[in-house]
Amino acid sequence: MKSRSTVIWFLTAAILFAAIWFWQRHGVFDPAAANSLLPDFQADAVTGVQIIPAGTLEIDAELTNGVWQLEKPNPYPAQTSAIQYFLSRLEKLVPATRLTATEIGGDKNADAEYGFQNPQYAIVVSSGDRQWQLRVGKRTAPGDQVFVRLAGADGAFVTDTDWLQLLPHDATAWRDTSLVASGQDFNAIEITNGLKAIELLRDPTNHLWRMTRPLTARADNDRIITSLEQLRSTQVNGFVNDDPKADLTGYGLQPAGLSLWLGDGTNLTAGIQLGKPIPDGPGLVYARRAGWNSIVSVPNDSFSTWRGAVNDFRDPHLLELTAPVAQLNVGGPTPFTLQRTGSNTWKVAGETFPVDPDSVDDCIRILTGLRVAEFVKDNNTATDLQGFGLDDATATNQITLLAAVGNTNSTIAQIRFGQTETNGIYVKRADENSVYALSRSDFNQIRLLENAWVFRDRQIWNFSETNVAQITLRQNGKIRTLQRLGANLWNLAEGSQGMINPPALEETAHRLGQLTALGWMGRKVTGSEGGFNPGNLQITIELKSGEKYSVAFGTELPQANTALAAVTLSDERWVFVFPPVVYQFVSTYLTIPADVP
Repeated sequence: MKSRSTVIWFLTAAILFAAIWFWQRHGVFDPAAANSLLPDFQADAVTGVQIIPAGTLEIDAELTNGVWQLEKPNPYPAQTSAIQYFLSRLEKLVPATRLTATEIGGDKNADAEYGFQNPQYAIVVSSGDRQWQLRVGKRTAPGDQVFVRLAGADGAFVTDTDWLQLLPHDATAWRDTSLVASGQDFNAIEITNGLKAIELLRDPTNHLWRMTRPLTARADNDRIITSLEQLRSTQVNGFVNDDPKADLTGYGLQPAGLSLWLGDGTNLTAGIQLGKPIPDGPGLVYARRAGWNSIVSVPNDSFSTWRGAVNDFRDPHLLELTAPVAQLNVGGPTPFTLQRTGSNTWKVAGETFPVDPDSVDDCIRILTGLRVAEFVKDNNTATDLQGFGLDDATATNQITLLAAVGNTNSTIAQIRFGQTETNGIYVKRADENSVYALSRSDFNQIRLLENAWVFRDRQIWNFSETNVAQITLRQNGKIRTLQRLGANLWNLAEGSQGMINPPALEETAHRLGQLTALGWMGRKVTGSEGGFNPGNLQITIELKSGEKYSVAFGTELPQANTALAAVTLSDERWVFVFPPVVYQFVSTYLTIPADVP
């Protein structure tokens, strides 16, 4: 009998366990929903929140067009995220226990005892015509729980206290401390700084900013983008005055020292006014969001980039690339045209020498890096342009960038260069009637691009030291021949004298075999131009195949630890800057000492 009872109890327990397990996983009962303080409450449906903290002003917030606004005690934008987080926490609030009406009804002083007579908070949450009213009473004896009463429900509840930290403790707690609504995009800006007004618009196609007032000009995109990002991150330091009748003049807000309006086209929706520095607030100034009465304090540094003069908001770059460059026309005393022939290959029209793509990239980089040193004059007449050397008759040089080879309708930019001055040169874009000045350093970079030959491929020749048969040196009327017998095996040919270092000669021959110009300095150079005198060092490298490669050295360049050198390529004499590292090998191991016969 005893054994049978044990089996029955064991089976009963197993059945109950299986039922509980199944119900927990497949049942539709939601304990949290059934036991929540507000079982039919939905945070996303709330349209109004009223909070009355003990001993301070009532705080009311209303949802309008998806954005929360404070209505009391002072109208002001609210922290939408803070309110939504509080409501979501309230929706999930589950009481730890419930006190029935019988349990608390016997005490005549129950409201005072539980803190409902003078609650910490009175809370009213609205959703359409529906309202939930809560009173937050005293904390329980340990202090980690609190008594709560829900209007329309018998008795009271006990909950944890964590959610109380989400309630506003004073009139400023739920105020939005940002100056610009997060996530809001702007394509129009109006700046009033003293007596000057600046209007900026962003092009919807290329997203570049342009100035439309007081003149039409390209704007400084980097400055504007950075300034907007800083403005979005700027927070109110403190709320100073909420009186709608406050004397704005005393705060420097009427007229404002700086006003910013931002919006979409002609619809300027967000405005900020800045006033005087705050005497007892280092680095702070008074400010006000347009449309709201509250005067606040904000960091002055956050607005330093908005306080500039008109030209400070203009694009300091002479040009920007709106498309990849496919053709570059250079006009002047020696005009030429560079044309793209592949993804990374170029040619000079009418020339047969190979073009160094890196040199073309450097050229485009130089052009896009040109910065305006001075905004000289806007709205120029024909007489003005003639005076600057920028009219058709007097302009010295012109550079045109095209997006398609041979297609002048694809012009990206065209720059005309005029008279040179002590500190630079006057320039003008074809699509603008403004004259700028470039610095002397930028002008010198441009002058390096005046000849097509500077774009020649810088690799002069390429062979392996294993193919070298001998190297002949000529210097100061002497001749010396070095013969290669094998790896790191060199000797002096018959009639040559001196000491040699075979491993060093091997390395020098290796580096000479991959000779690359540091930069081209001239084409079709003749005679002694460039310091190429008969007694200077000349090196001839003869390969086992019989091919010969020769290089002659000219003027030394001590500051660069190198010298000018010349080679003959396609029957033309080219002068270049010899690579400094290779020059050190040459000057150490491939020269004829003066004391050698």
